[in-house]
Amino acid sequence: MDALSKLLAERDWILADGATGTNLFAMGLEAGEAPELWNVDQPAKIRALYDGSINAGSDMFLTNSFGGTASRLKLHNAQDRVRELNRVAAEIGREAADASGRTVVVAGSVGPTGDIMEPVGDLSHALAVEMFEEQASGLMEGGADILWVETISAPEEFRAAAEAFANLNAPWCGTMSFDTAGRTMMGLTSVNMVSLVAGIPNQPIAFGANCGVGASDLLRTILGFAKENPNMPVIAKGNAGIPKYQDGHIHYDGTPELMGEYAVMARNCGARIIGGCCGTMPVHLEKMREALENTPKGPAPNLAEIEAAMGGFSSPDDGTSGIAPPKRERRRRK
Repeated sequence: MDALSKLLAERDWILADGATGTNLFAMGLEAGEAPELWNVDQPAKIRALYDGSINAGSDMFLTNSFGGTASRLKLHNAQDRVRELNRVAAEIGREAADASGRTVVVAGSVGPTGDIMEPVGDLSHALAVEMFEEQASGLMEGGADILWVETISAPEEFRAAAEAFANLNAPWCGTMSFDTAGRTMMGLTSVNMVSLVAGIPNQPIAFGANCGVGASDLLRTILGFAKENPNMPVIAKGNAGIPKYQDGHIHYDGTPELMGEYAVMARNCGARIIGGCCGTMPVHLEKMREALENTPKGPAPNLAEIEAAMGGFSSPDDGTSGIAPPKRERRRRK
């Protein structure tokens, strides 16, 4: 049994990590710079990133490899370094986890390729599988316990990643980002994702949602998952509030206390793996751990209770009512 499955068998909930990009920007990463290159060029900072989550109480963390496919690294002329950069990301993570003195799961982060898959785009299924498998091979070689595909919007890309992981016989988890009126960018609802995951031959350990447009929307999506009674654990990794542009930088308005309340509500909504995404720092994770440990599990909140605690939803519907999302207004040039 893999390390994550063992923890899930022993625990009611597991605290995941927070943001990668937000924390690396705080360490000096510049806009447009590839975070994955820091695995080799700034290994001490990547170790500090991982240690930040571990010391804050996380039971697992994602490696600094979100953009580690050849198609993403090509933007930085590093497409020939896929195996190396992913392997080192996992090696640093393995060292950090082993030094913690407790069980900490190293999850090899795999983000979207950045390309649109056929038939809408040009990326073929075979090439997507090849790219995901190349990246995943480096992560597993470096010592990742599991693979973790995240922020996916297209079912075709999710299936390609699952097939690549199956080729390596590697345990995995997967999350999609629901950010367009309760749907992914490609139109999937929470109900659609449950059906998608159920139909994959290589079943993930857990599935869920990450990122999106705020904690309220993400919790509504988690309720949508739970309503379908999925036969596997659910993941909730919401952003630390809403991003706002201030003084030339992006800031997230979610306080540590608010994220603690979000963590408890995520657990009550049905999530078992709970973490943060954009904007989530170690100080948020500490409050999330504290809240989960000191607050008894309660009934699932209703939408009014979520809105009262976390703020308003970005859309009146979560995509499961059958009502089509409003069409974007197209303005003609004058």
